[in-house]
Amino acid sequence: MPPAAAASFILDDQVQHLLRRAHQRASAIFLSVLADAQLTPTQFFALARLYETGKLSQNRLGRLAAMDPATIQGVIRRLQERGFIERLPDPNDRRRMVLSLSPLGQETVAALLADAQSIGEEILSPLDAEQRRTFLSLLKKLV
Repeated sequence: MPPAAAASFILDDQVQHLLRRAHQRASAIFLSVLADAQLTPTQFFALARLYETGKLSQNRLGRLAAMDPATIQGVIRRLQERGFIERLPDPNDRRRMVLSLSPLGQETVAALLADAQSIGEEILSPLDAEQRRTFLSLLKKLV
């Protein structure tokens, strides 16, 4: 790195470093709040999306939960093994499977929603109400 660039590079001011640290903090909060459920953030987000939307194809769930095909495949497999989701033939296209929450999945997500809401509150706790609105608005633009 040229000396001028090295002098102006301060790690604590780099967006990529700050986002990584924010992600680490958010993950730690998530895992501490939902530890008893033994769900990873990606597993919970897949369940929550199914809870919101009902039945979805695996491909569509992956897109709506912002997961690549390999990740969503593993998440679905583990959730199905634990009895949280069901795979059923699509009534409109027998070649395709549709995912839905099992009764256990419905019950689990419903029981965790208040805790999930508290995670967001804790993550944003250093910010006042106006800062929270601004931060969330900007974050949505980035994603």
